[in-house]
Amino acid sequence: MNGLKVGVTKTLAGILSVAIIFISVHSWAQQGMGPGGGPRRHYGMMWDAGAVTTMSGEVVAVDKYTPGRGGSSYGLHLTLKTDKETLPVILGPAWYVEQQHFTVAAKDQVKIKGSRVSVQGQSMLIAQEVKKGDKILKMRNDKGFPLWAGPR
Repeated sequence: MNGLKVGVTKTLAGILSVAIIFISVHSWAQQGMGPGGGPRRHYGMMWDAGAVTTMSGEVVAVDKYTPGRGGSSYGLHLTLKTDKETLPVILGPAWYVEQQHFTVAAKDQVKIKGSRVSVQGQSMLIAQEVKKGDKILKMRNDKGFPLWAGPR
């Protein structure tokens, strides 16, 4: 009987170890590196090339968000109102947008190309590029890789 208990205990320990490793690897894969070198969760991991679309409308608001668990840098997202809906649009790090000398504010008319995804049941757009007038802000390449992260 003791041999059976040892076997069951070893099997359960093995299953638990595999589960912990899977969760750790999955968590690590959802991280990106920010300009300070620290980990940052980024929405580029959810990029769906099959869901790329272009939408036009009016910017309702531009807001800051802190990716991941705190950190010194912040990201920007905007709320876009189209003829059919209002939805959030993830841009990327504020420092990158500022380096591109691109500004966007409420009431601006924009055209955004990006990947439409669902996060916790809410539809949103991960911006690849934002066009305002004759200026274009490029955020991601065709594969959804963030341009601020450098070449790969």
